[in-house]
Amino acid sequence: MPEQRLFLERRSYRMRRMMDAIRLLPVLGLCLWLVPVLWPRSADDADAAISTSTALMYIFSIWMGLGLISWVLWLRTRRSVAGQSDQSTVFDTPEPR
Repeated sequence: MPEQRLFLERRSYRMRRMMDAIRLLPVLGLCLWLVPVLWPRSADDADAAISTSTALMYIFSIWMGLGLISWVLWLRTRRSVAGQSDQSTVFDTPEPR
């Protein structure tokens, strides 16, 4: 007996991938916020060290970027959910007999 292939509708597949992206966004943010810990700090060589203002601008830009990405993903998932609820109301209504 041949194996049947699993077919996922394109809309539901994209919705699942967007939800996965939303779930991984805090992990990405944590990893990006930890990057300044890896920057060189040296009291002897002032040229090699990263200034505090640069690190704060980096952290603020990461914070703003995460906020923007989460807003865009929220908009896309909201549209997808609204589109699915419109379609489900059309198909879920029973036909009169």
